[in-house]
Amino acid sequence: MPRAHIVRESRVVRSGRVMQLEGMFDVLPSDVSRVEWDVSVPVEDRDWQVGLIVGPSGSGKSTIAAELFGEALVDEHEWAHDRALVDGFPADMTATQVADTLSRVGFSSPPAWRRPYHVLSTGQKFRADVARAMAENRSGLVVFDEFTSVVDRQVAQIGSSAVGRAVRATPGQQFIAVTCHYDVEEWLQPDWVLRVDEGRFLWRSVQRRPPITLDIRQCDVEAWRLFREHHYLSRTISNSSRCYVAFVDGRPAAFVAMNPWSHVRRGAWQMHRVVCLPDFQGVGIGRRMMDHVAALFLRESGPVYIVTSVRGLARSLARDPKWRMTRKPSRVTSKPGKNMVQKTISRGRLTTTFRYAGSR
Repeated sequence: MPRAHIVRESRVVRSGRVMQLEGMFDVLPSDVSRVEWDVSVPVEDRDWQVGLIVGPSGSGKSTIAAELFGEALVDEHEWAHDRALVDGFPADMTATQVADTLSRVGFSSPPAWRRPYHVLSTGQKFRADVARAMAENRSGLVVFDEFTSVVDRQVAQIGSSAVGRAVRATPGQQFIAVTCHYDVEEWLQPDWVLRVDEGRFLWRSVQRRPPITLDIRQCDVEAWRLFREHHYLSRTISNSSRCYVAFVDGRPAAFVAMNPWSHVRRGAWQMHRVVCLPDFQGVGIGRRMMDHVAALFLRESGPVYIVTSVRGLARSLARDPKWRMTRKPSRVTSKPGKNMVQKTISRGRLTTTFRYAGSR
């Protein structure tokens, strides 16, 4: 079991200013500053995948993590200033593996993957760093210091949930978050917690994360401007599209557009331009919005279809009884009639078609 008695000492140069401060604040004079911790982290007693070391700034979190798990502690990554983000991942990974790793931590924005790391948003950098740490320590332990420290708290909470899900979806992967932010615990859902300020180690049961309430509203097509840079295909959209935006605590989070698709079936609709903004990815917001809008159209207008080349989305829909696969993954040929329209959508990509089959 990881256990340590840690002592850190530093010499105090008792200058005139230091002695003045000792007098002002009634600090006992000393030539040495000494701090020590006696910690026990019995992580070998049970199977686990996610751990959390938490405590206020200066409480010794980083020191303890380095002492107990030093070899797995993630150093700051070096990212090429003039290369795409995806080129910073291990050379033995395929493009598909890199895409899957980024998507699992909730960074599902292919347009952003082509950009250098330094131009990304703070939230995107956070998820990219976590994805790379997991990629470089596949089926092993990752200890991530200053977890969520650089992002706002809403992004931190949603990002923590996405990371926890990603770790649990990777057999053999273990992840320890080290942070001063207590609010991530109920979102990360760790198997154990070390509360440094209390000197307590706790095993805990994994529970459901806090609910995320969506406010879904129909909107003008102009709302697409907020989302178009994050779509993996095209920035264009039909002016006749019926558009919907999902808000989380008043902030726009996801977008769906609907177009008539009567060439496939009379009265049918195609769901396209499905986008979830990076700060809200990885917790199922996009899927919930898709189901809501699809149910609305099925009830009031007609059947709803979606054509997708996104592997993760296709896997998710294939597992969901509310959606039925009507065309297996394939590259549509240039046959006349309705397939010609599908060809303009797929453009030679491997795509899958689903129909919403939920209750009216």
